[in-house]
Amino acid sequence: MSCGNQPYPPCYSTCCHQGKTSWPELVGQNADKATATIQRENPLVAAAIILPGQRPIGDYCCNRVFVWADNNGNVSRVPVIG
Repeated sequence: MSCGNQPYPPCYSTCCHQGKTSWPELVGQNADKATATIQRENPLVAAAIILPGQRPIGDYCCNRVFVWADNNGNVSRVPVIG
């Protein structure tokens, strides 16, 4: 789920730590493709792209992965559940 100007995915506290929880191999990859990969590899989570200058919501959600993108639209940090 590419969030851009969309609201964040809802936060759930169930199903924590089921399936894959981090994706270091996606750093440097296209952020939109990375979100699709994350959701394919762990369908219990929703991926939200964070663009430069955006601030994510501060709560911890075990069903959400922030995908930090750089100015070129590539993943700039390791996406992890949280």
